[in-house]
Amino acid sequence: MGGFTGVIRNYPEIPDEEQKAVFKEQIQWLIHHYSDDEGYYYDKYASLGFKRSTNSGYESELRPLTYEDEAMWFVFYGDIYNTEELRQNVTTEDDTIATESDAEMLAVLFKKYQEQAFALLRGTFAVLIWDKEQAILYGARDPFGIKPLFYRETDEEAVFASEKKCISFMAEHEAIDTEALQHYLSFQFVPEPMTMTDHIKKVAPGHYFIKKPGEKMTQHRYWQASFTPVLADKQNWIRRIRDSLYDSVKVRMNSDAPIGAFLSGGIDSTIMAAIAKEFKPDIKTFSVGFDREGYSEIDVAKETAAKLGVDNIAYRITPEEYVKALPKIMWYMDDPLADPACVPLYFAAREARKHVDVALSGEGADELFGGYNIYREPESLKLFSYIPFTVKKLLKRVAAVMPEGVRGKSFLERGTTPLRDRYIGNAKMFEEDEKQAFLKSFRKDLSYREVTGPLYDQVSAYPFINQMQYIDIHTWLTGDILLNADRMLAAHSLELRVPFLDKEVFRVASQLPPKLKTGNGTTKSILRDVSRGLIPDHVLDRKKLGFPVPIRHWLKNELYDWAKRLIQESSTDHLLDKSYVLNLLEAHCQDKGDYSRKIWTVLMFMLWHQIFVENQFDRETLTQTGSDSKVFLRSESS
Repeated sequence: MGGFTGVIRNYPEIPDEEQKAVFKEQIQWLIHHYSDDEGYYYDKYASLGFKRSTNSGYESELRPLTYEDEAMWFVFYGDIYNTEELRQNVTTEDDTIATESDAEMLAVLFKKYQEQAFALLRGTFAVLIWDKEQAILYGARDPFGIKPLFYRETDEEAVFASEKKCISFMAEHEAIDTEALQHYLSFQFVPEPMTMTDHIKKVAPGHYFIKKPGEKMTQHRYWQASFTPVLADKQNWIRRIRDSLYDSVKVRMNSDAPIGAFLSGGIDSTIMAAIAKEFKPDIKTFSVGFDREGYSEIDVAKETAAKLGVDNIAYRITPEEYVKALPKIMWYMDDPLADPACVPLYFAAREARKHVDVALSGEGADELFGGYNIYREPESLKLFSYIPFTVKKLLKRVAAVMPEGVRGKSFLERGTTPLRDRYIGNAKMFEEDEKQAFLKSFRKDLSYREVTGPLYDQVSAYPFINQMQYIDIHTWLTGDILLNADRMLAAHSLELRVPFLDKEVFRVASQLPPKLKTGNGTTKSILRDVSRGLIPDHVLDRKKLGFPVPIRHWLKNELYDWAKRLIQESSTDHLLDKSYVLNLLEAHCQDKGDYSRKIWTVLMFMLWHQIFVENQFDRETLTQTGSDSKVFLRSESS
């Protein structure tokens, strides 16, 4: 584990000492828990730099790694889980692999297969490969986008990095992409490939790129999520899913590093912990929660751990430390993320790092096996498919004039609106008319459909649930779930491993008929059947909570003063009508509606703006001594 940056110049120039110093400064912006072990490579076109993680297992991984008598140079970030299989396929008398390093194995593989090698990898990774003899830079990102890979391309050069701040620090100030901001207010995250910073983008998941000096970079897909439902006996599905999960967990536990697992009250994390225990009986599990009824799964996690026979280490988060951690968390994120669950994961990772170097987590199960309640919506709206188009138009007009909150209004609106016009992912914050009311750079021609439309076009023939899964895999999963997981664990130099997000697991899940996902009036129906006898029954029958955070209550009480002050002090007047946001906060406090998630979305952007644009927090504060944010809390009784 580590981080890297790279530069490809369009015109030949050997970097002088001043240019090398600037390049080395890029590496220093990587997350501070990485060690001081650094490696650099320079020639007339390329500069590569790598900083190794403190828990790296291989001394040989002080990269950049060279291969073929220095004809090729690599920087690699992540893990490959099928190295043994690949080693047997590529190792010959002429191609020996001296160490167990993933990067060295990839070097041999790339020599043989070139860019086709990426499709053979089973793992989580971002990589740059500089072919010095051919003067070509190759790069790739893992199929699901677990690891990020950023770039900025100009007329002079292309800059790449595993963290955005390694690129953006070179600009005099953070130039905001107003298109990204408008989409952020819809999704609560910046949808890829955009970032909140103008001209900095992300390489798409499942893609590799080719960059030659003097030519534009091109991206190419090597893996794509697709759904091909297959009819088979239910017991056959249960066996195939269970076998794929066992194999996925097993290959991710093939390490000498101490491994733990996150444990909530849900199926996803519990099945991971249960399988992991079979390979490592003394595995430790980690849970977090809050001292507020309905917002903690610690008690359930403790009960689950006891029945599984594993240790559980739990931590309860207070409102004060929650908000104090926010600036530091936003620093690690690189881009604003308004999912309140990122903070609990930050604390869970902090506690886990005291005991282990690697953590298993349950991300991806919902997207692969149909775990979100909204996936059941097409079935509940099925009757509208029998209603004539003219009648549906009339019902849509009726719904439009019904007062907000009237029973049946939402049902009519959803039933008379095509899926592609109403579903943008698991979370939807501001509607277009709301954004227009307070976003000063609002563009009417820039609907969220600009993001989701091309995705729907690719899966228009799929069943509705598969369309929703596809949208979430390409938006919510990468923009929220994986950004959160990767960055919060990296903040503590804790390695993330997500067994559900495995190509082999997906291959099985992609063949499931829709009824096995949301059948029997529930979600993840087949995964529940897979879990029976493996995890405690009390987990199977519980309502999904995830990482619930009581911001709805806190914004009325403990965090009200903090939120109001952040809005007032934020230098975002040129971007947002702050009076609109203040009025929304007051309406929330007066119980005129639950606007907590919308308020939080704006607050997180303002906090990001304070850190990266206004520079109100110095780097030392954010990376070494914690965040000393201005926090104003009040008791619930005040």
